[in-house]
Amino acid sequence: MLERRRCLPSSTKLRVVAIAKDPRVGTGKKPKGSGRRLYTDENPKDTVRIKYATPADARATARKVKKINKPYARKIQILTVMEQRSKYGGKPQQAGIAKRAKQQLKAKHGTRKKSTKS
Repeated sequence: MLERRRCLPSSTKLRVVAIAKDPRVGTGKKPKGSGRRLYTDENPKDTVRIKYATPADARATARKVKKINKPYARKIQILTVMEQRSKYGGKPQQAGIAKRAKQQLKAKHGTRKKSTKS
């Protein structure tokens, strides 16, 4: 499972580096012995790209998420990811845009639920 490869650094000492092989099909788990901790995407075609470098990018992403044909929970997850990444990435304005978009979705979802019960 592990390959061993010898690397020759600028010094004269030899160093052995273990390289873990990634699974061919996404399993959602990290390979045993690998340092990789990121989630492996099962279906990359289903991925929704988010962009929040500028406030305009964040507004465009929020607009896109509101219009996209995905379940309500998935939309909230996408906006939460954008909010958290921008908040801890030092972009409070973009985090606010994502938070407002989530509140708008929640309000719309709540009114829809009430109207279908009557």
